[in-house]
Amino acid sequence: MGAIVLKSLEEIELIRESALIVSKTLGILASEIKPGITSLKLDKIAEAHIRDYGAEPGFLGLYDFPNTLCVSPNSHVVHGIPNNTPLEEGDIISIDCGALKNGFYGDHAYTFAVGNIDSKVEKLLRITKASLYEGIRTFKEGNRIGDLGYKIQSFCEKEGYGVVRELVGHGLGTIMHEGPEVPNYGRRGTGKKFLNGMVLAIEPMINQGTHRINQLKDGWTILTADGKISAHYEHNVALVDGKPELLSSFKYIYASQGITSDEEEGLRKNPLVL
Repeated sequence: MGAIVLKSLEEIELIRESALIVSKTLGILASEIKPGITSLKLDKIAEAHIRDYGAEPGFLGLYDFPNTLCVSPNSHVVHGIPNNTPLEEGDIISIDCGALKNGFYGDHAYTFAVGNIDSKVEKLLRITKASLYEGIRTFKEGNRIGDLGYKIQSFCEKEGYGVVRELVGHGLGTIMHEGPEVPNYGRRGTGKKFLNGMVLAIEPMINQGTHRINQLKDGWTILTADGKISAHYEHNVALVDGKPELLSSFKYIYASQGITSDEEEGLRKNPLVL
């Protein structure tokens, strides 16, 4: 993990541009995700759209990763490699996407339902996404890394879910993974203080069962140790004037799916133009 780099308002706007390219790309993918499509097809769609926006895929070639998207269905947690296996009704798939433009990265993720899903699976997705916003609202002047991690951890563990320990959020800027590390667990009042100009990728990875994970022999794919499902949501957030300011958005996804949501209310400086 790199050093902590505080950003100017001008740099934050450049990160916002890259983050919204990812947001728009995820919105495009939302309309494509249905039984029968392959994650490799989704990967090709994402790469084309990112390049159409004048950006480069942020993950392609990063640490030698072979694709534009990290795609993780069902019991896979993160870092899955796209393949030709068709998605099936009732699956879920986490898609993590990055874009690089004007020297700055955007990086966030969303877990999609494939057709109709079981109510217990739907609850995991709903709680994991809600925990993301709990964490975001804790990212404010006067708080610390441990406060944010504690908020996500306590919110999810009270539902009986496992909070992944080995994988964490991070700072974001000209490097994909800047400091500080942002765990989804922690003790209140501990860790580095939040400072104006910080930009974080906050990303709870929450398992239906144990928090323990394994890695496949491909060197990338992370999956739950007990084979139960996992959800992953991620936003890019800047600390401006002591308050969290959302740089990415799920509203492009919701527009594609015909969903109305106020979950980003109060977290954005300017209205988002869809």
